[in-house]
Amino acid sequence: MAIDIRIIQAQDFVKSTLEGRLDLEESKKALNEIALTPAPLVDYEIILDTRNARSVMSAIDLWYLAAELSRLREAFSRKTAVLCPLEEFDQAEFFALCAKNRGFQVQAFTSLKDALEWLIAKG
Repeated sequence: MAIDIRIIQAQDFVKSTLEGRLDLEESKKALNEIALTPAPLVDYEIILDTRNARSVMSAIDLWYLAAELSRLREAFSRKTAVLCPLEEFDQAEFFALCAKNRGFQVQAFTSLKDALEWLIAKG
């Protein structure tokens, strides 16, 4: 069985203020636009690639972004891997935990290979 994977780059959904802080409202809008793309995400496993994110995010920001996924539940209903640099793993893991608490299948990774293996694994 073929598995379709969509990679969403950080610059597509993480929007920053001029000071480099997360612009939560613009980031929510960007996630909403991604969810409404002509090729529905419901048919894809997803990699959120945050390795090149240029925004400083607090734990509260991560919680709110995970909460936004709840609003877009159908689009993000399949597995989502969060790919991040090693130094950001704790934040990515916290985001994954917040999303899991809302019923999503989200896992943090520092390796693209590991993320892909998890996405294609059954279960």
